[in-house]
Amino acid sequence: MQEHRSTVYVVDDDPSVRDGLDSLFRSVGYEVRCFASPPEFLLQARSAGPACLVLDVRMPDASGLDLQAELARTGNSIPIVFLTGHGDVPMSVRAMKAGAVEFLLKPFREQDLLDAIREALEKDRVRLRQDASTADLLERFATLSTREREVMALVARGRLNKQVAAELGLSEITVKVHRGQVMRKMQAGTVADLVRMADSLRLPG
Repeated sequence: MQEHRSTVYVVDDDPSVRDGLDSLFRSVGYEVRCFASPPEFLLQARSAGPACLVLDVRMPDASGLDLQAELARTGNSIPIVFLTGHGDVPMSVRAMKAGAVEFLLKPFREQDLLDAIREALEKDRVRLRQDASTADLLERFATLSTREREVMALVARGRLNKQVAAELGLSEITVKVHRGQVMRKMQAGTVADLVRMADSLRLPG
């Protein structure tokens, strides 16, 4: 993914902070979207490319930690960099345990923030690649018949053709045909590939 497609979301109730961060992030090529409160941010659709969230801890409507919890509850895994002028150890520990990339105290060094943003965006790029890979795998898996899925699950568990045949009440030749179809449709070069795919799909093991 191209760096210019990366988006940095900023949620801070201080207009001067938002303006400063907007200028900083745009100066290094990021797209920036700023919000004055967590509810305002939650109303916006997230961009398709890699993104991260720069989040103030203390705000009038809802705290940054509350927003972090809400995002986790709804399955939104956007990486978060926290900023605060009132940080304390328990607060930072809570944020980091909940998955925050960084917790920076105001005033912070611009380079420290930019380093944290790069780390957060790379984390999101990895997630996007994994999501795309999983989606592709699910598409291939959807082309399997019910019987082929049963054969795939058993082969991935290390069963030999004759064992699969015994468990499913099929002839060994029929199992070989199904197994060949599974390998072709799943684009698996080896049984080891098929095992990794089954693990990714969380097939019963």
